[in-house]
Amino acid sequence: QVQLVESGGGLVQPGGSLRLSCAASGSIFAISAMGWYRQAPGKQRELVAHITSSGTTTYRDSVKGRFTVSRDNAKKMLYLQMNSLKPEDTAVYYCNQRSTGGDYWGQGTQVTVSA
Repeated sequence: QVQLVESGGGLVQPGGSLRLSCAASGSIFAISAMGWYRQAPGKQRELVAHITSSGTTTYRDSVKGRFTVSRDNAKKMLYLQMNSLKPEDTAVYYCNQRSTGGDYWGQGTQVTVSA
């Protein structure tokens, strides 16, 4: 019932910015907690940012002050604004939706930060 599609990734120089988007389907987006995760080759998947249904946000320490997560419930959209990007931000970024019955994941979008 839930489908998530990420977009907005790409190649960017250090210090640059990208905005990732996640388009959600289904009827439970507005009451679901959402998150952005990332995974680099050979590394564990890690939480980047999280936002509750009421808009409360959390971030991993390494992105605090640089990344901003937001949501638009009317459009069923999740966003991640990424500024001051660093090479260590390079990863596949995944949209996640928490729901009764488990989590849903998008296909991922590649973010590469390189000079």
